[in-house]
Amino acid sequence: MDIIMMLAPLIIIQFLLMIVAIIALLKTEQTNGPKAMWAVIIIFIGFIGPILFFIVGRRQY
Repeated sequence: MDIIMMLAPLIIIQFLLMIVAIIALLKTEQTNGPKAMWAVIIIFIGFIGPILFFIVGRRQY
């Protein structure tokens, strides 16, 4: 039970980061690569997926 209490903040942060990245993906008109690919990366690669999307996936104008 102690390990769950220690990991709870990390799980919440990961979930929130994933939600923010998905919302940003839906609002972004153009990405570097297909949107479906970025959705899979964001959802299935944990902390790294949303961070990769924000660094590499969004097109900078």
